[in-house]
Amino acid sequence: MANPVTSLTAAVRPITAGAHVTGATFLGSAPVLALGDGTALFAQNESHRVSVHSDAGILVAARAGKRLITGGDDGLIYGIGADMQPEQLADEKGKWIDAIAGRDDGSIAWSAGRDVRARDAKGTVKSFAAPSTVRGLAYAQKGYRLAIAHYNGATLWFPNTAAQTETLEWKGAHLDIGFSPDGRFLVTTMQENALHGWRLSDKHHMRMSGYPAKPRSISWSPDGYWLATSGADACIVWPFKDKDGPMNKSPRECGVREAKASCVAFHPKALVIAIGYDDGWILLCRLTDAAEILVRRPKQDGEDPVSALAWNASGTQLLFGTAEGEAGVLDMPG
Repeated sequence: MANPVTSLTAAVRPITAGAHVTGATFLGSAPVLALGDGTALFAQNESHRVSVHSDAGILVAARAGKRLITGGDDGLIYGIGADMQPEQLADEKGKWIDAIAGRDDGSIAWSAGRDVRARDAKGTVKSFAAPSTVRGLAYAQKGYRLAIAHYNGATLWFPNTAAQTETLEWKGAHLDIGFSPDGRFLVTTMQENALHGWRLSDKHHMRMSGYPAKPRSISWSPDGYWLATSGADACIVWPFKDKDGPMNKSPRECGVREAKASCVAFHPKALVIAIGYDDGWILLCRLTDAAEILVRRPKQDGEDPVSALAWNASGTQLLFGTAEGEAGVLDMPG
């Protein structure tokens, strides 16, 4: 990002996904999309479409190690790697899969209603019954610890220890969830257009409100000092460097537009945020000076929310997809 330009649209390779893009990730160098029609689209050089959930849609998706993990409205969990051969990993007997999470070692977790399963890298599955329907799951980067978002708070589950759970309470419906990279904080998105957080050392509460819409997408900076969020006519970025996190501090705003941010993703190595909007626009915003670069301008005006964003590990490519089945890969300039 040393020599910013006003537009990178010419560096985007379009991809015709043809269905709602549920998730996006990179398996090694291969960009892969999980689609609402039950297929996975591998789009490295030529596009290869693989049927994963036959006659069912993919509701949730996450990367775990070298595989894309998908959960469908058929109650099935699949893993698919670079060999493009889907492997069924679990069957919840027709219950919709509501949330999914993965770790770099290949461990995965999923939920169906109140039931949460954790499958470690060796294939051992353990179960937990949450207090209510689970909407979000996230693994801590360090230690085999799973955060579970549900009504009236969150639960920390330690599948391999005797003291299995720790409760974090706050009234209301908690949806998405995520640990800070250093493990100091846990943050949830809420039904009531707000975020809630806990400092895990002492369960101190942190309230982040004022959103005009639900902030359903969150992304941490690589150093853990910033949390980017959707849900407003800009990307709202909260400071988390200090002990008290965002308390008594104002957030920053990046990419202010007359459209709501629908999806956000921090660059893996730099303080740069990819921001997708509900009209299909995508911008890159540099946090240090708020410089903006256009990545995508939709062909037509109207609503086509950006539903998925993912950087490759080196930050040289950005993969994106929309609710109406448009997608693409941005190759960052050297």
